[in-house]
Parts: sequence; C-alpha cells; structure tokens
Amino acid sequence: MTINKIKNGNKITIAVAGRIDTNTAPQLEKAVDEVINDAKILIFDFKELAYISSVGLRVLLSAQKTMNKQGSMKVINVNESIMEIMEITGFTDILTIKK
Repeated sequence: MTINKIKNGNKITIAVAGRIDTNTAPQLEKAVDEVINDAKILIFDFKELAYISSVGLRVLLSAQKTMNKQGSMKVINVNESIMEIMEITGFTDILTIKK
C-alpha cells in the first residue's frame, strides 16, 4: 500500500493505492492522525485502491467521527468492488462517497 498526502490549505487529500487490510491499516491510521487536526476538509482518494478490510473501514469511521466535529469528509474515486463493500457494510449511509 502507498499513501500520498496532499495538503492545500485546510483541505487535505489522502490518496491510497493497493490494499487496506490488517497489515496496512495502521499505516493509514498514522497518516490520518498526522494531518487530521489541520483539516477542515478531508478527502480520501481511492482511485488506486484494490481492497479494504473491516480494519480499514474502522479507520474511515474514526476519521469521519473527528471530521463531523471540525469540518467535512468524503471518499472519492471509489471503484465498484470497494463500493460493494461500502454498501454491504452500511458505510454508504455513514460516509459521503463519490464514484
């Protein structure tokens, strides 16, 4: 998994490529923790994401809870297989997701 953080004022984009699973979720959590306090807008770009596990979904949920207090969050460029996971788990009702 690779993570690219792009900061544009208080808008922060975290682009993730590869897989978010038990082994890689801590890296994502660390990347989010490093920037979330400075964010009014947090964007996860999943254009290159192939898979997300329940551990990865927990990282997103935690980020969403923080952003509900200080701004907004959305997940963009979600492919069909990731969207299916989001739908099955009910995350489409919790997160703002754009294909």
